[in-house]
Amino acid sequence: EAVGPSGAWDRSDGGEDDRVKPCSYAVGDQRVENLAEGNSGEILENLRTEKLRRSNRTVEIVVAAALTVIFGVGNRVLYKLALIPLKRYPFFLAQLATFGYLIVYFSILYLRYHAGVVTDEMLSMPKGPYLVAGLLEALGAATGMAAAAILSGASIPILSQTFLVWQIILSIIFLGRRYRTNQLFGCFLVTVGVVITVASGSNAGHSLKEAGIFWSLLMIISFLFQAADTVLKEIIFLDASRKLKGRTIDLFVVNSFGSAFQAVFILALLPFLSKLWGIPFSQLPSYLRDGAACFLNFGTLTGCDGAPLLPLLFIIVNIGFNISLLHLLKISSAVVSSLASTFSVPISVYMFTLPLPYIGVASSLPTGFVAGAIILVLGLLVYAWTPSESDPNIAPTPHAPVT
Repeated sequence: EAVGPSGAWDRSDGGEDDRVKPCSYAVGDQRVENLAEGNSGEILENLRTEKLRRSNRTVEIVVAAALTVIFGVGNRVLYKLALIPLKRYPFFLAQLATFGYLIVYFSILYLRYHAGVVTDEMLSMPKGPYLVAGLLEALGAATGMAAAAILSGASIPILSQTFLVWQIILSIIFLGRRYRTNQLFGCFLVTVGVVITVASGSNAGHSLKEAGIFWSLLMIISFLFQAADTVLKEIIFLDASRKLKGRTIDLFVVNSFGSAFQAVFILALLPFLSKLWGIPFSQLPSYLRDGAACFLNFGTLTGCDGAPLLPLLFIIVNIGFNISLLHLLKISSAVVSSLASTFSVPISVYMFTLPLPYIGVASSLPTGFVAGAIILVLGLLVYAWTPSESDPNIAPTPHAPVT
């Protein structure tokens, strides 16, 4: 039996240690030992390349997650600032976001298509999944608005933590993904941390009891629709990668067509949605007209100080947040993108304690803020921790995990 290049040590008759040379013989113009050494070098080079690729992917995910957190904080803070001049027209701001983004997304898509980044093959992908994604987004918005009209602001952050739970369940069912114990425990700690951070001292439990079980369940169903939308988009990216023979579909294709179908369903639900906001459908045109005038800070309307700067800043940052969130989902997973978004919650709570313009008196930190933030960060670290010996029964995920 031939011994590989590493060889073995054996005792010679003279008592000296001699290195056993690899057996060799000629095959064509090369010797077998040379072929073995060549293959070993190639294998080592492949291992180095794969290790470098994984390291680069990890750095890419970490940077994308950090950008998502930054945009997430800006999105939450600027939304509250944008509602200061538009405090009487929040429904107008919501519709401006829905329909205004179509112009932005399709304009970017058009430019990327002519730059050669987006191909005809990407645009010819089946539109059915985008239609379902748009429907899920519209249903999530409608049910969320209905429940939010009854529930108190303190109880909504608690119920929103079911979003992460739904994502894990749906990714197990539809993606066949299995999570390690530390990942599940990490998600649990993140959820607990957010609840403690946001809801401590707010009497949220009493608020939930007063609202009743129906509205709480409706809000939970709203987060089910939203979680299903993110998992569906992850499936779209994975399927497109197979159909495009390893190439990934441009995220602006997914964003543009998904938003287009969402706008169609929002239009269909407009009478229902306007009623939820306390606006009779017959008065909706005049309401939107006044909202546009306040947004532009034009005319005789009062109380619109800060417009259009604050609403425009919110729209710009919100677009950046949506793009960064979808990019993170594309290169990692729906759960990782959700964790990054969740991490922005306690930072946003802290930001509101600072003397921000137009806010007036700054908020005080919740009593459990520090404890909740520590638990949340601990949960992220536990989720990101990779055991030295992986469980062989856990199937690899289609995306690289956060390490």
